Amino acid sequence: MAHPQNKYADFDGLRERAITLRRAGLSRRQIRDRLHVDNNDILNRLLEGEPPPEWTKRPNAKDDLRDKARELRLQGWTYDQIQVELGCSKGSISLWVRDLPKPEPRYTPEEQRALMNEGLAHLRAAQDREREATKQTAAAEIGRLSDRELFIAGVALYWAEGSKSKPYARRERVIFVNSDPGVIQTYLAWLGLLKVTGDRLRYTVLIHESADVDAAQRYWADLVGVDVSAFQKPTLKKHNPKTVRKNTGSNYHGCLVIRVLQSAELYCRIDGWWKGITTDAAARLR
Repeated sequence: MAHPQNKYADFDGLRERAITLRRAGLSRRQIRDRLHVDNNDILNRLLEGEPPPEWTKRPNAKDDLRDKARELRLQGWTYDQIQVELGCSKGSISLWVRDLPKPEPRYTPEEQRALMNEGLAHLRAAQDREREATKQTAAAEIGRLSDRELFIAGVALYWAEGSKSKPYARRERVIFVNSDPGVIQTYLAWLGLLKVTGDRLRYTVLIHESADVDAAQRYWADLVGVDVSAFQKPTLKKHNPKTVRKNTGSNYHGCLVIRVLQSAELYCRIDGWWKGITTDAAARLR
């Protein structure tokens, strides 16, 4: 029995017949079946250099995208820019344009950094606007506080930020320290709700010694509505040269310390109010 490869012995003659059939408009499958060529490698060699007939070419939905991608690449566009413009993957773009020369950079490194910084600035500005809109919406949801709402808020605020008596150091005095002007104003409004009059309040600025102490006192005096002369001697914090302070500059005003005179009874009431809040909260968890 003859070896199966013997039927390909007259390769040139077989190729001539294959080319004739190809030029007559036959497909690869038709030629394979007509010539009984079952080996794809040999069929490829027989048809090498002969383009397929038009009718065998399947339409490619991405032909237009491919042509446009090549056109843009020749204009110097980057893969990222082409992807945004055409909405196709970078992998496809790479296959379509990899034979084209790499475009020269459109910008110098300095220009690229400037464009990047400009883009970041626009992005951050948009994020800032979005955050501010969220805050404004949330503030509107609060609206005007009732006396009870302010009362509860003030108790929680004091117990979070105010001075507290300890078993090992019993100091039943109402002393509040904070650097946030909004917190200070809320606390004073709460004291007003409790009928604590201004003559019972004492103010002291707690601030780093390297800061502008006089300016800080004027700032807090203006905020709480009293004359600077009503302030007690400021408490200055020593600066540790080994630390790098970030709370510096014209916006740094230190902390305001607010003491309530004759406040032992008030302190005990605050303690009790807070226990009432926590007792109810704990019951809700059961």
